[in-house]
Amino acid sequence: MNIYDLPLRPRRNRRTEAIRSLVREHGVLASDLIQPMFICEGKNQREPIASMPGISRLSMDLAVEECKILSDLGVNAAALFPAISDSKKDKLAKESKNPNGLLQNAIQAIKSAVPGFCVITDVAMDPYSSDGHDGFVNEDGEIVNDETLPILASMAVAQARAGADIVAPSDMMDGRVSVIREALDENGFTNVGILAYAAKYASSFYGPFRDALSSAPKSGDKKTYQMDPGNVREALHEVELDINEGADIVMVKPGLPYLDVLRAVAETSSVPVAVYNVSGEYAMLRAASERGWIDYKKAVLETLLGFKRAGADMILTYHAREAAEWMGGK
Repeated sequence: MNIYDLPLRPRRNRRTEAIRSLVREHGVLASDLIQPMFICEGKNQREPIASMPGISRLSMDLAVEECKILSDLGVNAAALFPAISDSKKDKLAKESKNPNGLLQNAIQAIKSAVPGFCVITDVAMDPYSSDGHDGFVNEDGEIVNDETLPILASMAVAQARAGADIVAPSDMMDGRVSVIREALDENGFTNVGILAYAAKYASSFYGPFRDALSSAPKSGDKKTYQMDPGNVREALHEVELDINEGADIVMVKPGLPYLDVLRAVAETSSVPVAVYNVSGEYAMLRAASERGWIDYKKAVLETLLGFKRAGADMILTYHAREAAEWMGGK
C-alpha cells in the first residue's frame, strides 16, 4: 500500500490544541477536588510538615481562611483531620466526642464563615487514641472490631452535631457503616452523608500523613484491618458491603498504586466513587520536582487526570488548591 493512501490517520485528531480539546475523553475540574486539611490548636498557627513540603497544620482561624480561598477557586470541599496533643489521647478516644474539641470547633467555624462549603470529617480512633490504632486495643494487644463500633458511632454523631456535611469512616472495621448510619438517623442526622473508606489498603504511602498527626501505631501495624495490597476481589466485596450498609460514597485509598482497583470499583459501584491521592504520593512528586527531575505542574495535572480516567468521581488530594489555581479557578 502506498503510504500516502493511508485511510486512517488518528494523528489528525491530535493536530492542534483546539482539536485535541474537542476529542478529549476525560478532564479534571476544580469541583472534582477535595482538599485534605490538618487542623491544630492555637491561633494564627501555620506549622509546616517536613515530609509534605507546601502543606502545613493550620489553626482554626487559618483553616477558615483557607476554605474561603478554596471556595473562591471552585474547590467545594475539604476533609478535616485534627492534630491533638498526646495529653488529650486515651484508649477510648474520648476527646473525639468533646463538643468543644478542636475538630468540632473547626467544623462550626468553617460552616459559619463559608456556609455552602462541604465539610468532610474523618471517623477513626487513631488521631485520638493513645495506642495510635484506628480501633480499640484490648488488654491482649488485639485491635478488636465490635468494641470499636460504638466509639465510632458516637464520634460520627458528635461531628454531625457540630455541622459536618459528610462523615468519612476510615477505620476499616467490619460493620461500621451500618452502625454509624443507624446512630446518625437515631439522632436526627438523616441528611448527613457517609463517605466510606471502602477499599483502604495497608500501604507504605501513609508515612507523611502520620507525621502530620503524630498518629503512627505505638506497637504493631494495621494489617489486621487494612487490606492486603495483593487483593482486588476483596475490595469489590468491601465496597458492596459498605453500599449495602448505607454508604453514600465509597473510596479507594491510596490512589496511584491502585488504579486497577479504582477502575474495578468504578465499573461496579452503584454510588459515586472517590479516590485518595495520599501523602506519600504527594511527597514523591514534590521531592522529584525539587530535584529538577519532573515538571511539577504537568506531573500533578497528569496524575489527577489519571484518577478521573480510571473512574474517580472525586479526588482527595493535597494538590487541590494549587491545581485549582492552575485551572483558573471558577
